Amino acid sequence: MSNPGEELLDVVDEHDRVLRVAPRSEIYRDGLTHRCAMVLVRDEEGRIFTHRRTPTKLFAPGAYDLFVGGVVGTGESYADAAVREAEEELGVRGIRTEPLFRFLFRYQDSPGAWFCDVHQARWTGPVAPQVEEVAWHGWLTEAEVAERLGGAGGWEFVPDGREAYRRYLAHRG
Repeated sequence: MSNPGEELLDVVDEHDRVLRVAPRSEIYRDGLTHRCAMVLVRDEEGRIFTHRRTPTKLFAPGAYDLFVGGVVGTGESYADAAVREAEEELGVRGIRTEPLFRFLFRYQDSPGAWFCDVHQARWTGPVAPQVEEVAWHGWLTEAEVAERLGGAGGWEFVPDGREAYRRYLAHRG
């Protein structure tokens, strides 16, 4: 779709039940609850694909992220959205994702909330990240991620990705 603000998404309630369909621009403007799929991608050495979002992104422009992903389109499953978004952002085909957990993310004091369906994947081939989505990318070790997530001097990460990674670490034990 040429205008991402007009992409149609499902508006859901606090139990992730579909209430209606609305354009992304209305969902963002009115802080309506919607769905998102997120994929933590590791390479053959176990490093995490990390990227900086382009300054044109509607949410958290220019921030870093440990996940590839995005909104779930109307009628689309979380699993299908995870694969679609991972393939688009990484510029690959044939990725397989594994669902891990889902949580409702509330953004600070705003009315906006979205369900984050967190997946993981391994990718051992080359990547060609989508230039409209990814301004920079690299593969970071968990120690490098921890350093960059740290306080002073740390990178600015997208808030839902920061929370998803915290939950990911707790989930795997």
